[in-house]
Amino acid sequence: MSEVLARLSGHEQVVFGSDPATGLRAIVAIHSTRRGPALGGTRWRAYASEDEALADVLALSRAMSYKNALAGLDHGGGKAVLWGDPATSRSPALLHAYGRFLRSLGGRYVTAGDVGCTVADLDVIGEENPWTTGRSPERGGGGDSGVLTAYGVFQGLRACAEQVWGEPSLRGRRVGVSGVGKVGARLAGLLADDGASVVVADPDADAITRLRAERPGVDAVEPDALAGLDLDAYAPCALGGALTDDVVSGLSARVVAGAANNQLAHPGVAAALAERGVLYAPDFLVNCGGVIQVADELNGFSMERARARTARVFDTTREVLALAQAEGVLPVAAAERLAEARIAEGTWHAGTGAERLS
Repeated sequence: MSEVLARLSGHEQVVFGSDPATGLRAIVAIHSTRRGPALGGTRWRAYASEDEALADVLALSRAMSYKNALAGLDHGGGKAVLWGDPATSRSPALLHAYGRFLRSLGGRYVTAGDVGCTVADLDVIGEENPWTTGRSPERGGGGDSGVLTAYGVFQGLRACAEQVWGEPSLRGRRVGVSGVGKVGARLAGLLADDGASVVVADPDADAITRLRAERPGVDAVEPDALAGLDLDAYAPCALGGALTDDVVSGLSARVVAGAANNQLAHPGVAAALAERGVLYAPDFLVNCGGVIQVADELNGFSMERARARTARVFDTTREVLALAQAEGVLPVAAAERLAEARIAEGTWHAGTGAERLS
């Protein structure tokens, strides 16, 4: 029990939900509500064990506190996981049961989408739970949040390019994008439009085919080969833990910034990147466009307003990189310090947030 409590340290609340009739198994982790109701997506995966699911939701919810603070949102950090294979366990009954479970939290946690959880799923969840974002435009939502996630990562890459090469552009640079789902494919397009030479990788051959049909100038390689290519920048946009010791040892890229959550296989990887002269922009700094998009739904969605706010990722990344240089610390540490300062300031008073969102 002491080991479990140690892992929960720093979190305000962790709630387990189940519904045997539908097969629902869920965990919600609320890391902080100091800035406002916790906001973060629902990840739906076939975890190998409950322990793996718990470890994932704890790490993700903490990162959401930092992400929301750096994005300037009036939200704390939270995350949810559904334990099961969405390809076989998805059903309206399970989604309704999950919505009722979330509603029982009374607005302390606002959900959105993540890996495995679609806009259509959120529409069903929202029938039970009013604190649901990321819904379809027909339900008052902004639709696929990957649109602005990709845009935010692109802005972060521009800021890194400015520091490394003196120009806020990837024009003429070779950029590798790992994972071309709803975020990675859009990022590849933004980079190509900026004049970059883009090479991608994804284990899903259909995803590669779709992207290259729209962007015939994009090259593709096998997933294991991408990071070791001669690249100027590398963008991990698949699942977390992609930046391992082996990957870092083979990197030629000068810049690493991507959309995947929890990219570092372990904390020491950040130092290893710096030792190799690689500028790494933390995921929770640059991939906040999606959460900005879904948070905007709570005010009556405006893509123009959400996109303008996401564009500020460029300025925030510059601020973090400048802080890292001034204090002689890694960008990860600088981003965490800035986020923690904003969390400590707080923007929300008890008794106003949940009512505001209902």
